[in-house]
Amino acid sequence: MKRILLTNDDGYQSPGLLALKESLSTLGHLMIVAPASEKSACGHGMTLTRPLRFVKLEDDFYKLEDGSPTDCIYLALNALYQEGFMPDLIVSGINIGSNMGEDISYSGTASAAMEGVLHGIPSIAISQVLRDKNHFGFDFALAKQSIYKLAKAILENAYPLQAREFLNVNIPQLPPKDCKGFKITELGIRTYGNDAHVHRNPRGEEYYWLGLHPLAWNERENNETSDFEATKNGYVSITPITLDFTARNRLRTLENWVNANLENGGLA
Repeated sequence: MKRILLTNDDGYQSPGLLALKESLSTLGHLMIVAPASEKSACGHGMTLTRPLRFVKLEDDFYKLEDGSPTDCIYLALNALYQEGFMPDLIVSGINIGSNMGEDISYSGTASAAMEGVLHGIPSIAISQVLRDKNHFGFDFALAKQSIYKLAKAILENAYPLQAREFLNVNIPQLPPKDCKGFKITELGIRTYGNDAHVHRNPRGEEYYWLGLHPLAWNERENNETSDFEATKNGYVSITPITLDFTARNRLRTLENWVNANLENGGLA
């Protein structure tokens, strides 16, 4: 039987996580390890300054007290699985809200998938695009169908990506009958605004809430399909993500600049 590890960054009670569990339950043995509370936008953070504790909720379903999605994957692989019996697939989601463009650098959902491929395990991050994150009110039907098809294909066939690469999937807010299919995309260019709100407590001290940015983006010059455009036009967006952040097309340019401007590359 195939082994599948599930997590998310919205917390163990998230309806997205429960929908993910339901959609993949027939594909193999599921292990769920999720944060005890919401950890949205926590990035690829790992807890190193305090102990962490699994709390068993039911068979093969744990919450991790004060842990991040990265902690959930790292500890699950090292504490709940035995060598030689690692999961065949890791799926992080279904996130309530999109993770497109530069948002993946903040995303706990994407970071859990990053942690998975760091350990050599095929991994998927899946997120539900929402027009209003606070009033989604639907059953994740398209997301459930999409992740089932993707997970089944990966489990039954060779994983299509190289080492240290994962799939970032975003689901348009549509019923399945209105979806146009899957589209392979690149990360779009996310735009952000100033959404910091200042308030005062009863003692007159200032504090800030960071609000949610509207889902806005810029077009790429080469007009290739971005994840934003794909979901806007009714497609499920699938973006291959690599953990190699090196700007390889700039290596020679930077080398020439350093040699010309920094004492021929030396420190004397």
